[in-house]
Amino acid sequence: MSRIGTVERNTAETKIRCSLSLDGSGKAELDTGVAFFDHMLSGFARHGFFDLTLHCDGDTEVDCHHTIEDCGIVLGTAIREALGDKKGICRFGSSILPMDEALLLCAIDLSGRPYLVYDASFTNASIGQMDTQMAREFFYAVSYSAGMNLHIKEFYGENDHHIMEAMFKAFGKALDQAVSMDPRITDVLSTKGTL
Repeated sequence: MSRIGTVERNTAETKIRCSLSLDGSGKAELDTGVAFFDHMLSGFARHGFFDLTLHCDGDTEVDCHHTIEDCGIVLGTAIREALGDKKGICRFGSSILPMDEALLLCAIDLSGRPYLVYDASFTNASIGQMDTQMAREFFYAVSYSAGMNLHIKEFYGENDHHIMEAMFKAFGKALDQAVSMDPRITDVLSTKGTL
């Protein structure tokens, strides 16, 4: 079974092509025009064992907002498409991930009901060309497009780079766990019979 989502999205602000394989090896081909964001997505793919291709031609001359938010919409859509009917998936996933002095939690339920709880903060307004407030906007867009319940919590941390990187890696590891197949699950893991 091939679990791949392929999405194109073109607006007046961004033109995006994305391919995501849930059963990959962690290879990433990224060009969003925001180098630090590419670095974060690379960590997500590598630690989630996803093969991710994401190219975005966005209006970064304005700022990074449209690019990062729209990439979140497209990635969430690709996740939803790759999951198909969700039969046999574990559904839930979580990771508590340390990176030096920072410790982050990510927990996911692929319930079909979108919701984001985000509890993290940064000292600086940006890291490289990426505005730190865009982390929340990205994960909001992913959660609503994918139909996932997504919780992100920073327990502690001082270095903004470490906090952000731990966040994206924890997201990758939690999602990997949630999309994993379990032979004991013969339909969908829900008492309602649908996700």
